[in-house]
Amino acid sequence: MKPARALALGVWLLAMALAALIVARARYSADLSAFLPRAPSAAQQVLVDQLQNGLAARLILIGIDGADSVLRARISNELKARLEAQGAFLAVSNGDAQSADRDRQFVFEHRYELSPAVTAERFSVEGLRAAISASLDLINSPAGLFAQSMLRSDPTGETVQVMEQLDTDAAPHTAQGVWSSADGQRALLLAETRALGSDTDGQAEALARIRSAFAAASAPMRQGAGSSGAAPRLLLSGPAVFAVNARSTIEGEATRLALLSTTLIVALLLLVYRSPTTLLLGLLPVVSGALAGVAGVALGAGVVHGVTLGFGITLIGESVDYSIYLFVQSRPGGLGRLRLQAPRRLWQTIGLGMLTSVCGFASLLPSSFPGLAQLGLYSITGLIVAAAVTRLVLPQLLPQRLYIRDLTPWGAAAARLLSRWRVPTFIFALIGLLCIAVLWEHRATLWNRDLSALSPVSAAAQALDAQLRGELGAPDISNLIVISGPDQESVLQRAQIVGQQLDRLVADGVIGGYENPARYLPSLALQAARRASLPDAATLRQRLAAATAQLPLREGTLEEFATQVAAARSAPALTRGTLEHTSMALAVDALLWQQGQQWHALLPLRANLGAGRSGDIDIMRVRAGLASNGTDTVLALNMKQESDALYDSYLREAGHLALAGFAAIVLLLSIVLRSAVRVARVIAPLALAVLVVSALMVGNGVQLTILHLIGLLLIVAVGSNYALFFDRRLADRDSAELPLTLASLLIANACTVLGFGVLALARVPVLSALGSTVAPGALLALWFAALLMPPALLMDAARVEAQQRA
Repeated sequence: MKPARALALGVWLLAMALAALIVARARYSADLSAFLPRAPSAAQQVLVDQLQNGLAARLILIGIDGADSVLRARISNELKARLEAQGAFLAVSNGDAQSADRDRQFVFEHRYELSPAVTAERFSVEGLRAAISASLDLINSPAGLFAQSMLRSDPTGETVQVMEQLDTDAAPHTAQGVWSSADGQRALLLAETRALGSDTDGQAEALARIRSAFAAASAPMRQGAGSSGAAPRLLLSGPAVFAVNARSTIEGEATRLALLSTTLIVALLLLVYRSPTTLLLGLLPVVSGALAGVAGVALGAGVVHGVTLGFGITLIGESVDYSIYLFVQSRPGGLGRLRLQAPRRLWQTIGLGMLTSVCGFASLLPSSFPGLAQLGLYSITGLIVAAAVTRLVLPQLLPQRLYIRDLTPWGAAAARLLSRWRVPTFIFALIGLLCIAVLWEHRATLWNRDLSALSPVSAAAQALDAQLRGELGAPDISNLIVISGPDQESVLQRAQIVGQQLDRLVADGVIGGYENPARYLPSLALQAARRASLPDAATLRQRLAAATAQLPLREGTLEEFATQVAAARSAPALTRGTLEHTSMALAVDALLWQQGQQWHALLPLRANLGAGRSGDIDIMRVRAGLASNGTDTVLALNMKQESDALYDSYLREAGHLALAGFAAIVLLLSIVLRSAVRVARVIAPLALAVLVVSALMVGNGVQLTILHLIGLLLIVAVGSNYALFFDRRLADRDSAELPLTLASLLIANACTVLGFGVLALARVPVLSALGSTVAPGALLALWFAALLMPPALLMDAARVEAQQRA
């Protein structure tokens, strides 16, 4: 083996082994940090925190349809018991009587720390008289039995005060002792997973456990007494369900379509090469580039985001063209045996084409969004390595008797056909101007700035989620207040102040209500103030005697009350641990958390659904109502607006970077080609392809997303190779080489169109958008570049080929 060959192969094998080791040890992430700017605003940080770690991302909404209400209730209780016995869930609620009794007992025991009515005035003589009189009146109401049972221990009604505060309009209905829909036809449960929202594997395991537990709970009851109607059916929804299903859908679609496109491309290349050995050798640059791309991102960024792997594989597809150019454009000798030394100008053109693509993707590197920056790094590394392997390694691996079909006749036929399609230059200018006019006409709606446009979640799944969420009263984080502070106590104190401001907004009809962690866990300061407002036993007895002098109560009736108030004065403060085993613990965990050195409280807002109300919240009026709070510690957010704004900034920055990349390509071509005419000849077909594809989509009512933008960048990256090869042949006036050039470009273009054309058939928006942009764009880029060739050169190429055959 020659030293040069041994060196090239040794370096390549060592590099690939090192890259494989890096890829195997790399850290991969499927969370949303790829879409979070490196220096996020407070609102953006809250958005991603909630999507990753918030309660809403960990809640699974469960419905049980079919059978009758008795059977549904039995299955609900059995399912709850089975899930609670597993470690995958922090809490499972279905409104069963035992849980409700436990909550009521807790509220009763801690009523003086929790009741907002506990003040010094309430325990004055006048306050006691009014409160006890109200309790006596309540005895004659529908709630009289409960009021009578509480009279001796809680005559001021603090337990009722707390329960009324905790029972909101969003509380689910109850049937057969468990939560149900309003019509009683569906049993409902709410499960909180231990896995975070960003842990898709953990969420998938939790969903599998629910399905397994439901099957076990319902199987023995299907034949049980009292069952009727349809068999029990499990319904699941929530962000966890969406995330798991979306991943499964995208993986399934990507795998299915990747296999289909690979099969088509391999079949095409086998038809062209007629040699499995040549085919395998031609795929080496692709594999090498993909491996190097992942390794480069792992080294450069420390973590590889799933979005990089998802879209990077399609971007690296350009590298398959390099081996096609090498194999087809190496002049055949004898029976089609390849020359081991490809023409020097071939490598120059491939290198320049690779550099133009690198310039385009390099523009993504400065992006403030890690996902976009990684996409650029992956593509640059992969393309450089793929080109280097094609140039330095592939020729060393070609056997002495490697044969390939002579495709000169194919190229000559294409040249003859193109020479007959003479299109005046002004037609191309008119096409460009027409496309610009279409885009200008639709400029207001050109881009879809709604993040939901990328969602693979079906409308039916979204409708079910809205239905279950409404029936369960599950936390809705569409509109919320976020309070931050250095410790839990300061955050709870601020939450209490904000709660008073929100009460005024409720009274004004701006909002329908809100959740507040301070309801379930008042600040230590407020608890201390409430305990201090309780009189000592002797004072309380004196005040009770005066307050009840004119009331129909026997002497000694309220002695138990006096004893319990005295005990409450010295009771320990409520903490998060005190709430354990109650539904309030779930609420506090959802609404109060620590991150790093900061504590945060979440106050979700409910819309006012009164008569004539739209159900929307005017977040600007909410902000005005909270104007006295500093914006650094209290944020009023509409999460859809924030997510759309984040996506909009992502899209806007990507657009600016893409334009910068295009400018870099023009600059590179100007330096290398040193001719404005040649630069225009290379750029014109690319610009026309981008304009035509964009105008056709927009004209057909399609709003462009960031995936379309990446697709347009790909058109330029792939199409630049076509335009450069045509420019080289025209500059050299090389008619003899043109047929093979045309043949190689047709094959490379066919591979691109097949690969991305199949992707356009995907049911997932992020995949179909990419495919539907690149497939027609690559075809148009080749077509426009070919049509800009002088007919005389095309005819000369066809004539030379005919003479050679003769």
